[in-house]
Amino acid sequence: MRLNFGILKRPKSTIPGFGLTLGYTVFYLSIIVIIPLIALFTEAFSLGWQAFLDATTNDRVIASYKLTFFTSLIAALINTFFGLIVAWCLVRYNFFGKRVFDAIVDLPFALPTAVSGIALTTLYSSQGWFGQILQPFGIKVVFTPIGITIALIFIGLPFVVRTIQPAFEELEVEQEEASASLGASRWQTFYKVILPTIFPALLTGFALSFARALGEYGSVVFIAGNMPMKTEISTLLIITKLEQYDYAGATAIAVVMLLISFVMLLLINILQRWSSRRRGMEAI
Repeated sequence: MRLNFGILKRPKSTIPGFGLTLGYTVFYLSIIVIIPLIALFTEAFSLGWQAFLDATTNDRVIASYKLTFFTSLIAALINTFFGLIVAWCLVRYNFFGKRVFDAIVDLPFALPTAVSGIALTTLYSSQGWFGQILQPFGIKVVFTPIGITIALIFIGLPFVVRTIQPAFEELEVEQEEASASLGASRWQTFYKVILPTIFPALLTGFALSFARALGEYGSVVFIAGNMPMKTEISTLLIITKLEQYDYAGATAIAVVMLLISFVMLLLINILQRWSSRRRGMEAI
């Protein structure tokens, strides 16, 4: 009897081998992400520590931080609430013009942000369709934080809707029917059955909308008015410093924004992972 001690060959993969694939991944990420970030930090800290603190902690910069994060947070929360409703309607109901409304959700993705900014400014100006209705009530939108928030809501809504939609599509209607048959109210069914299932996707949508709002420029520049200490967000201030050839000061502000955004997104991801783990333990 003859034994065959030949080496077992692994089946060929559709994509190239691990070494080539990993090398390409590292090279691609280095060119697109890592090297630009290193250059950003290098340019920012070329100022020196004291100059860096002075450039990132003066009153004008602090005011831009507060306005940026406050309006981005409010916009992300509003998008999370209404995005949940929009996604639910698009998944669970059939109505006339559903495909049109579904396509409109993606409009902020395709529309240039400068165009959306001009359109919103025109609508909410004192002579605009919506502005002239709000003006008698003493509500001014253009050149105020309200206008900035509206612009951020506009560009951030698709992120929430498109993230939650797959979660709703995977949610079985039988679970809701079983909850109702056991005597649960609509609120109890939503809170105990629906929300735990979609909560990770809801957090992801919130994080994407929040992150998108933090870095927005085009749709805000027209409606904000760029008034220092009042309606000047951080991205506008960065552009202003670049126009003044203060590259180190601009990158210093960008580094602070990057670090704060990273910490906040890290906390959201930790909360999302905790929620998924808790949901898995409850299922067991």
